[in-house]
Amino acid sequence: MEDKEIIVQLKNVNKSFGDNQVVKNLNIDIYKGEFLTILGSSGCGKTTTLRMIAGFETQTSGEIFVNGKEVRDEEPYEREVNTVFQNYALFPHMTIYENVAFGLTMKKIPKDEIKKKVTHMLELVQLSGFESRKPDQLSGGQKQRVAIARALVNEPKVLLLDEPLGALDLKLRKQMQFELKRLQKKLGITFIYVTHDQEEALTMSDRIAIMNKGNLEQLSVPRDIYEHPATEFVADFIGESNIFYGVVDEKNASDVRISLENGLISAGCADVEENEIVYVSVRPENTAISECPVDGFELSGIIREHVYVGSLTKTIVELFNGNQIKINTFSKQPVLPEGMQVYVYWHPEDAVVIKSPSNVIFGTIENINFGSGE
Repeated sequence: MEDKEIIVQLKNVNKSFGDNQVVKNLNIDIYKGEFLTILGSSGCGKTTTLRMIAGFETQTSGEIFVNGKEVRDEEPYEREVNTVFQNYALFPHMTIYENVAFGLTMKKIPKDEIKKKVTHMLELVQLSGFESRKPDQLSGGQKQRVAIARALVNEPKVLLLDEPLGALDLKLRKQMQFELKRLQKKLGITFIYVTHDQEEALTMSDRIAIMNKGNLEQLSVPRDIYEHPATEFVADFIGESNIFYGVVDEKNASDVRISLENGLISAGCADVEENEIVYVSVRPENTAISECPVDGFELSGIIREHVYVGSLTKTIVELFNGNQIKINTFSKQPVLPEGMQVYVYWHPEDAVVIKSPSNVIFGTIENINFGSGE
């Protein structure tokens, strides 16, 4: 997407509340017509970032551009953005038509044009025929669609969405995810979406920006985020992952051998050096067990539990240092008995090697004798 037009740009943006710095040197280019999700846990700075783009907060330092214009001194209503909030913020005394038309009415748009725009927008969000109802006569999903229609009818360059599906039940939430994506593609408007829900981000987004403690951890397409996490935090935060900490023992043309606290593992070729401390991330669906040792692996443990979850069976293997490994297999496949000693392995190319930010390995003892199994 590098050849596309940048519609929102954050350059070296910082935000502090007193001594608490909640956004740290944030740099993001957001492209025209894309669905970008800012994903992270509570307190990571994602909503503050959205509020700075909207104009409800002012950055402590750095610059924010919308459609090529620096917006620090612009009020929220002067920016070419509109915001949809989780609580809908509909006017209870107004009809659905009046709610959607509110922004256009305030701009003194001719009534005939307002009717044309509102009617078209209600068709897009599949609420034709609801014009005369009041908000308290609608379901949660319908209210959310009204809030989206009210924001989109003003034809903003960018639509900001702050966890808009958070108040909906799971089934309706999943339905609205696809409706939002359909709407965004049809209109071609840039959506900047904030959520803490990883599955939601993977389902809807063209790209995902993952934040952690005010820092941008990774910005990429969903598949790359899932299959090639750039940091240990991303590997652990997105979906399930088996994460190992170790030292590069040997590097070959095709793979690397890594010594762990309780064994040896193999991973695909990576930009690391011998004796370097690294993380290794392997998804449960890429992890396997064998009754016999597998070449390149010296990682054994005991099967503690099989958990049936519909189409999948989750197998828990406890290593001899107490760490637990998760293995996902299709439920129709046979499983080995609980209590059996097995050997954990994977195809080396399915393991992601991540550089450690320091020479400290969490959860291990300083100066440990790697590979000893003691």
